[in-house]
Amino acid sequence: MNYRELGRTGWKVSEISFGAWAIGGAWGSVDDAESMAALRAAVDCGVNFIDTADVYGMGRSERLIAELKRERKEQIVVATKAGRRLSPHTADGYNQKNIGAFIEDSLRNLGADCLDLVQLHCPPTDVYYRPELFGAMDRFVEAGKIRFYGVSVERVEEALKALEYPNVQTVQIIFNCFRQRPADLFFEQAKRKRVGILARVPLASGLLTGKLNHDTQFAADDHRSFNRHGEAFDVGETFSGVDFEGGLAAVDQMRSLLPDGVSMAQFALRWILMFDAVTCAIPGGKRPAQVADNCAASDLPALTEQTMNAVRRIYEDRIKSQVHQRW
Repeated sequence: MNYRELGRTGWKVSEISFGAWAIGGAWGSVDDAESMAALRAAVDCGVNFIDTADVYGMGRSERLIAELKRERKEQIVVATKAGRRLSPHTADGYNQKNIGAFIEDSLRNLGADCLDLVQLHCPPTDVYYRPELFGAMDRFVEAGKIRFYGVSVERVEEALKALEYPNVQTVQIIFNCFRQRPADLFFEQAKRKRVGILARVPLASGLLTGKLNHDTQFAADDHRSFNRHGEAFDVGETFSGVDFEGGLAAVDQMRSLLPDGVSMAQFALRWILMFDAVTCAIPGGKRPAQVADNCAASDLPALTEQTMNAVRRIYEDRIKSQVHQRW
């Protein structure tokens, strides 16, 4: 496992880290014992950064991570998120009182005195134009409730706006072979300001694992079943906003690019790591074998320029028109 600096935090984190949405819920059936085994496997592979949120199983994911931290001696940085529990989920709900209450809940769930990193959880765009909220986040830092804060965004425009706030340390954004727009202006600006980038949905909800096909069925409580058209939340969160059948065709075309012995998931993760602006990719994993396969991507050789260009052509030919200007 290799490590990269996380913005200006002083932390060096595993470039393949662990996304804990799946162990909380909304990805079909999940077993806590198996989830703990997956978390342990991640740490065994060198992972020292875990991304979660209060809304993942309404605290379930955070409580599992707390259990992991109690039993392991390794230093593990935990990033959580706040805001998606608001109902209705409006910009006005993002205020010091509400976010403060969510922080207190996460402190209890994680068994912590201070949260490592709190990210505003895909708030409405208008929130990024409210400096009073970012001032409130500064006060939470001053009060010792959180060490650092960042944002998780849906759109590149939101990411660029977040960079204007001097104490935003990280931006979490969807970035993968099917969502390439962040690599343009945003990456350049984030590097200049030394803001860490967490590449979320790195495997396009499983499309980029190469394990899905036309006959794949998803459980009713899996967002890949119930959010295909954005019925529950932003459609970009499910398959990265890519049409399922079109995504399968693009993956089939990409298979010819795989080096010998490299899985599709490893290839997709190694592609992300080719961008030095990225701090880490945060694939999810419900089983130890999944986690170990993902983590092995960190030690793969760099992809060739020819391969990178080929992935770009597939994106431009098959995917770009669906996603590029939307997010």
